[in-house]
Amino acid sequence: MLPIDEAAAAFLATRRIAVTGVSRTPKSHGGNIVYTRLRDRGFEVFAVNPNANEVEGDVCYHDLQAIPGGVDAVVIATAPEAADATMRDCIELGIEHVWMHRAFGAGSVSTTAAAEGRRHGITVIDGGCPLMFEPASDGGHKFLRLVCTATRKVPRTV
Repeated sequence: MLPIDEAAAAFLATRRIAVTGVSRTPKSHGGNIVYTRLRDRGFEVFAVNPNANEVEGDVCYHDLQAIPGGVDAVVIATAPEAADATMRDCIELGIEHVWMHRAFGAGSVSTTAAAEGRRHGITVIDGGCPLMFEPASDGGHKFLRLVCTATRKVPRTV
């Protein structure tokens, strides 16, 4: 098991990251917030939504397979029911880092998807948000990290 700080650092050391579950109507959707922050911090990010061709002014891909050149990591920001299929795609594509977004409630965490990913050697972070960790964090997300770690929504090890 890896401490969360090490797993988060390895995830954020990748530069090509897909964010699944971005919305065409962003408002305060978690996937869109993660997508735009990573984009604004210099990551090469790819929006994924099977029902959109564009989000946040950028091209949106219908699935992970459609991303030219592939990705190194994936943030799952969909309903947990969709995480299993996404994890199968990650396994098939050889993606080594997956983060299931969660701050409160179930978020995008699927215990079956997490177990399946780990069985195939993927480092799976099953909770929290990449924006809670440097170099993507801000004051609000740092505070949320404290709260979510105390309530076990951010795992201490993965």
